[in-house]
Amino acid sequence: MGADPFNRYGVGINNVGSYQVSGIPWITGSSAQAKGAETRWEFPKITKSVTVINNSAQDIRVHFASTGSDTGASGVMTGSHFVLLNSAEDSYTFNVKAHEVYISAPHANGSDNASFTIVAELTLIDVPPNFVLTGSGITTF
Repeated sequence: MGADPFNRYGVGINNVGSYQVSGIPWITGSSAQAKGAETRWEFPKITKSVTVINNSAQDIRVHFASTGSDTGASGVMTGSHFVLLNSAEDSYTFNVKAHEVYISAPHANGSDNASFTIVAELTLIDVPPNFVLTGSGITTF
C-alpha cells in the first residue's frame, strides 16, 4: 500500500512540529578568516536557529547571500543586509530556517585573521531543491 497523498503532517519545510521540537546540535568555526574573504557554511539540514560568535578582535559580517550577488545600488553590502559582530565574544542568534550562512571579514587589524564559531539547531528537514534565500532584506531593498 502506498503513502497517503492527503497526509500533510510529515516532516517538511512548512510543518510547525518540525520546528517546535529541540534542534539537533551542529557546531563549527574557523580561526583563519582572512581580510576581505568570504566563507559559505552549508548546513546538512534546514536550521531552526543559527548563532554566530565572534572569537577575535576582528570584525566579521554574517549574511544569508554571497557578497558576489551585489549589483548596482542593491545587494548584501550596499543594502546593509548583514549583521556586524565587531568585538570578541559579540554574538547574534538568528531564529531562521536556512541551509547556509556566509561569514565575511571586512578588514583585519594588523596581521591577525578573524575567528568565529557557528552553533546551529538543525531540524530533520532535508534541504528542498532550489531552496534559495533571496529578495527583500537578503539581497535587495
